[in-house]
Amino acid sequence: MAANFDSVQKLGKEQFEAVSAAAAAVTKGWQSIAAETTDYSKKSFEKSRVLAEKLITVKKIDEAFQLQSDFAKSAYEDFLAEATKLGELYASIAKEAFKPIESAAKAYSPAE
Repeated sequence: MAANFDSVQKLGKEQFEAVSAAAAAVTKGWQSIAAETTDYSKKSFEKSRVLAEKLITVKKIDEAFQLQSDFAKSAYEDFLAEATKLGELYASIAKEAFKPIESAAKAYSPAE
């Protein structure tokens, strides 16, 4: 009976440690995503500010259209790059979060 209690207690401790490690991985991942999103927002705002300054000094409508067109193309490319990077970060979070849980599940699996 005591052996069963010890094994159940050990199992509970291992599961708690696995869940704690998974939560830590998720937290770290969310911090990375927040930092990346903040950096992207700052860069995007700065590019918009520079465009506005350039548009104020434009003398011809053709120049304004060209500036706006170049900005739109650049903004779209930056967005796609950022979306790809964020997708990779989300995938990384999932992998890191499930590693400790997977290890704990393998350790608990009954031997065949």
